[in-house]
Amino acid sequence: MSTPVSWGILSTAKIGVQKVVPALQKSPRLAVAAIASRDGARAAAVARTLGIPRAYGSYEELLADPGIEAIYNPLPNHLHVPWTLRALAAGKHVLCEKPLALDAAEARTLLAARERSGRLVAEAFMVRYHPQWRRTRELLRAGAIGEARAITTEFAYFLRDPANVRNQAGIGGGGLMDIGCYAVATARYLFAAEPLRAAAVIDRDPDFGVDRLTSGLLEFPEGRRLAFTCATQLAARQRVSVLGTQGRIEVMVPFNPSPDRSSRIVIDDGRDLEGGGAREEMFPACDQYTLQGEGFAAAIRGEAPLEHEIEDAVANMAAIDALFRAAASGRWEAV
Repeated sequence: MSTPVSWGILSTAKIGVQKVVPALQKSPRLAVAAIASRDGARAAAVARTLGIPRAYGSYEELLADPGIEAIYNPLPNHLHVPWTLRALAAGKHVLCEKPLALDAAEARTLLAARERSGRLVAEAFMVRYHPQWRRTRELLRAGAIGEARAITTEFAYFLRDPANVRNQAGIGGGGLMDIGCYAVATARYLFAAEPLRAAAVIDRDPDFGVDRLTSGLLEFPEGRRLAFTCATQLAARQRVSVLGTQGRIEVMVPFNPSPDRSSRIVIDDGRDLEGGGAREEMFPACDQYTLQGEGFAAAIRGEAPLEHEIEDAVANMAAIDALFRAAASGRWEAV
């Protein structure tokens, strides 16, 4: 086994502290060596709790640590690109939380930075590493439901905390950026294609100004479609259905399956509306954040190619840009 990749965590953001760091620590191939916060005491406290060897009171100190090979960047959306650029310039590989940038133009600035640095950089869509998604794509490629023509996605939660970054319009908050991006990314993943045009309607919170209910359409080549709804002020819900000419596949908990429970997809040949032709495929409990970290580490070590290069993130942002333009214009917009 190769030497574990040494990770530095850029901030004490909740997703990092509660999900990603514990997941990375599960793997012998990954070593969380340091964490940074603008509050040194906060960084030290988190480091003690999680058993991280080094804590820094600034992001700059973390990037200057010669023992760190890879940076995980879970900062608020408007800080994703600026600090990813600085990490690349410091000679670190970077796994950056989604959405990678505030728009596709900002995301493209990382292309040249990657080439200058010679380091890897990727967007952290962990779901693409989960076996349930890999199996769904495999089934589609094998024609298990005939020709896959449509994907419908629902993703919702309820959050009205004004202090939460998701409710702050000026720094990239809102439902489309936070969770609608998953609908876009997974449709592109399953169709293995890029959307051509977008349509959308958006309802914004009157106090926060962020989109709280967005419904969108993406048209892919050969007439295929993604129809999705994402919401930040509705009851919790996650479901993805892929509809084909000879059946359908449902990913039952598509985006946040518990790492401690098995997950499942349902394949239905559509013979009736009661599920008479349905069968389940189960997947053992796994942590998709661990799998994502291991995949990135394997690419760093040259043991496997990086599956989703930064160009993929730019393409995802381009689709999101088109959805925002379509909501504003009331027309289809080209991606």
